[in-house]
Amino acid sequence: MTFKMLDGNAAAVEGMQLARVGVISAYPITPQSAIAEKLSEMVDNDQIDAKYIRVESEHTAMSAAIGAQLTGVRAATATSSVGLALMHEVLGVASGCRVPIVMPVVNRALVSPWSLWCDHQDAMAERDSGWLQFYSENVQDVLDLMLMAYRVAEDEEILLPAMVCLDGFFLSHSMQKVECPDQAKVDSFLGKYTAKNTHLNPKDPMFINDLTSSDEFTEMRYQQKVAFDNALRIIPRVQAEFYETFGRRLNLVEEYRTEDAEVVLVTLGSMSGTAKHVVNTLRAKGLKVGILKIVSFRPFPDELVRTALRGKKVVGVLDRSAGLGAEGGPVWLETTSALKGTATEVKSYIGGLGGRDIPEATIEKIFAELLEQYNNHPIENTTWIDLKENPLDIRQVDKLVQNL
Repeated sequence: MTFKMLDGNAAAVEGMQLARVGVISAYPITPQSAIAEKLSEMVDNDQIDAKYIRVESEHTAMSAAIGAQLTGVRAATATSSVGLALMHEVLGVASGCRVPIVMPVVNRALVSPWSLWCDHQDAMAERDSGWLQFYSENVQDVLDLMLMAYRVAEDEEILLPAMVCLDGFFLSHSMQKVECPDQAKVDSFLGKYTAKNTHLNPKDPMFINDLTSSDEFTEMRYQQKVAFDNALRIIPRVQAEFYETFGRRLNLVEEYRTEDAEVVLVTLGSMSGTAKHVVNTLRAKGLKVGILKIVSFRPFPDELVRTALRGKKVVGVLDRSAGLGAEGGPVWLETTSALKGTATEVKSYIGGLGGRDIPEATIEKIFAELLEQYNNHPIENTTWIDLKENPLDIRQVDKLVQNL
């Protein structure tokens, strides 16, 4: 093992290099651009033995990655925000053809308003596209989840592509000390990639992604459903092997001081580190609070969430995605579904949109509300927890102008 100072983008590149990717088709987009740039430099300097394909868009980047991986090499690409949205059509090709690509997604808000900064709407918009989704709390997580994702995605009982999500700027540009494994250990853990199920081979030709009638479409979609079910069983096994090999433990969810907690907050991504710090601060004041961090959003670990939150009277969920048109954010919806039939009250909180920080004060405010509910002092749930006063005054259009 060696230690390096890496930001989140560099950690994602480190993971792709250690996985020995053979084809790279990446298109730069802020705040992911450094991944595409660093990969091109490493190919040029012979640090990675790979073919770098210059593509004109993210749509083509994913198309090229699918084609390359079908020939029997690990392919590399990365994206963010509107780049991920542009890939939308081809994301379904990767998952439907069961091509286990691993792609770092540097989370950034979708337009409009135009933003370069972090929230989770880009990945959440693809939550039903058939991709595994893992979320990183810190830069070490980025590297570890990249390596784990290759092993999980390529398992014969899964064969699904995977997104490793990292918060834009909060992680992508945050320099942290990272423990990097030896190449030999990674080679042993991952093994050599071999295309399974669908493949491109002149000696064994097959149709891929051909027109499928309604007579078979449902069953083929069901096969993907079974793969996600298998993933819930296989991911913990891979995580146990990862711990044995590299000495760092990963889990589908992480409980932090939840056992005796009166209230628990469910978190996702980089906000989790701040939330843990707040828990420690409030615990020192005698308040029994805890955190449940979701690492795997797809597949969503319903049973583990139910077990972790069993018997809790009040739970909050903090989403970094607006969940427009729904009763709450995407993580709240999943958590509420997991707890159906229980007496637990699940409160929705939305914050940190468009790069807004989620500081200690915001999380303390959430815990204060949850504790009020726990102590039978019902108050109105402040769903949009970090909303500024009089939000409708921003860019307010005068009614007289509207009537002209």
